[in-house]
Amino acid sequence: MARTVRKSGVKEVPLSEMKDDLSRYLREAETQEIVITRHGKPAGVLIGFESEDDWFDYRLEHDPRFRRRIEQARSSLLAGHGVRLEDVETD
Repeated sequence: MARTVRKSGVKEVPLSEMKDDLSRYLREAETQEIVITRHGKPAGVLIGFESEDDWFDYRLEHDPRFRRRIEQARSSLLAGHGVRLEDVETD
């Protein structure tokens, strides 16, 4: 899966400033999360995507059904169920 590497740290931008230049902040959000503030307090987060793959990954990672399936698979493996990669035969 594609993965965007984000810079460490979070940028804070007042909503009034964000409204004036949204496209610039969308470009910046491709590499860094931007906290949108209202009256100096956090009100939201702007997260940009460099590609459709990044958007797909984000949706998948935040889908509760997908997360449940991952947890079930992990539990199953911890319980000793599953097949080791070395034991999978390929043609």
